[in-house]
Amino acid sequence: NNNKVKAMPSFYQRTLPESCIAFSSVAGKKILASSLAKNGLKSFFPLIEQFTTQSEPAYCGLSTLVLVLNALSVDPGQNWKGPWRWYEESMLNCCIDLEEVKETGITLKDFECLAHCQGLSVDLKYCKEGNSSLEDFREAVEKACVEKIDINNNSDEKLDVLVVSYSRKLLGQTGSGHFSPLAAYDAESDSVLILDTARFKYGAHWAKLSLVYEAMI
Repeated sequence: NNNKVKAMPSFYQRTLPESCIAFSSVAGKKILASSLAKNGLKSFFPLIEQFTTQSEPAYCGLSTLVLVLNALSVDPGQNWKGPWRWYEESMLNCCIDLEEVKETGITLKDFECLAHCQGLSVDLKYCKEGNSSLEDFREAVEKACVEKIDINNNSDEKLDVLVVSYSRKLLGQTGSGHFSPLAAYDAESDSVLILDTARFKYGAHWAKLSLVYEAMI
């Protein structure tokens, strides 16, 4: 029957490339322990509490921003379900058409606009334009991820969350442009923890800081 509809291809996750280390692997746990020992988990705990899977294949930008907003305890000022106020992707429609986003995703400028609409301050840097070097990126990672502890073992630093827009191909992954928050930094291995909201494809994983920088250029 020539009129028979072809079945849609079906996939269950992807295997991480050698450039990435699965968060739940033995090696991933060792990096986590090293990061903890060096206070590199400043952003990790607030973000991991809100870690979620994007509801659409092209919603990485929206889901990452939802993750950040809920981690920062931002009140959306509107109800989610019943009496509860809580961010979810459909609330982020001030700068974009959600139906278009389902097809094409969002740009970095869209992400900035959406974040501003929700009351966040944004320090946007473009690596490809030469205004952010590898050392600038490392400094931003340390600011977001490395906690400064005083002699009484206390920390009163405000939380800054770092989100990157990068090419999956440079990490050896399938796909193209992607958004993810960076949740941790390990100085010993010079690696960052990527909380990938496309968890149906790749789970959370560690990648070299320099490689992530190259993927943003």
